[in-house]
Amino acid sequence: MNILIFGKDGQLGKAFKAVFDVSKLDELHRITYVGRAECDLSNANAITALLDELKPNLIINAAAYTAVDKAETEVALAYAINAKAPEVTAIYAKHHGATFLHYSTDYVFDGSKKTPYVESDTRNPLGVYGKSKAAGEEAIEKVFNSNQESATQLNGTNNPVLKRQYAILRTSWVYGDGGNFIRTILRLAKECDTLKVIADQYGVPTSATWLAKVSLALVLDERNQLKPFPSGIYHAVPLGDTTWHALACFAVQTAIDAGAVLKLRPEVIEAIPATDYPLPAPRPMNSRMARGVLEAALIDSLGGSGNVTKSQLLQESWESQVAAYVQDLAHRKII
Repeated sequence: MNILIFGKDGQLGKAFKAVFDVSKLDELHRITYVGRAECDLSNANAITALLDELKPNLIINAAAYTAVDKAETEVALAYAINAKAPEVTAIYAKHHGATFLHYSTDYVFDGSKKTPYVESDTRNPLGVYGKSKAAGEEAIEKVFNSNQESATQLNGTNNPVLKRQYAILRTSWVYGDGGNFIRTILRLAKECDTLKVIADQYGVPTSATWLAKVSLALVLDERNQLKPFPSGIYHAVPLGDTTWHALACFAVQTAIDAGAVLKLRPEVIEAIPATDYPLPAPRPMNSRMARGVLEAALIDSLGGSGNVTKSQLLQESWESQVAAYVQDLAHRKII
């Protein structure tokens, strides 16, 4: 099987490589990692040419334009990468019978809902970044749900199409190998003895490593081959929810407990409203997402095999993931 991963230099792309390395999937499949140097995702022709060359069976789009505030002025670039590129990739996947994994965000919602968002809730993004990601979701759905000629006709062959499926995995507050909120807080905690953090925006911190594992649990079987799954949108976040302020306090305390030398103490981190920290792009106040569709798909795929790995993934909380992440940073002397 040929696997193509866009976004090799991002947190999620790096997480996929780490998971593949540990599982030695590169010994079973041909895996190609693509970054900006290999393919300009704002160039639709470059994407198509790469796909035609590599002929992937599984396409993982871990790339995105994620500069939320810059997107307000770089509108065309945000839409090219977050909307047009997924559309072009979806067209290829559908016409060639490939499986397509795409990652989206809590920013497709306006955050006004008082309870966690479900997959079928209406999109209503606030800023350009969220609007471009919502447009990408809509483009993928339109491509896969449209009644076009079959891949057999388009390919000019008589081979049956074995796979034609997609998953849009919405997630939030991702952290991993790279710049992120947790690392920023811990860096500031070494330099500052006071800090103000927003306490009225709610969401779910999500480990990039966990997200990569959940994604593969959805699309690969016990033999690490592609398997059928229900196409559509999945909310992919661990258990629980929190605020930016509570996350900052938790990360700092965990780092101290792990032996990191910090000037900042969690009890002096000041909780402030979002209105006290204005930014160019609006943020959703509620980014919590219910993940019932994902749970149903993974539990159903467990069957009677006795496979506990997927069940364990579903039971992981954001606290356990963040604790392990911060402890690892401390162990490696990164903080």
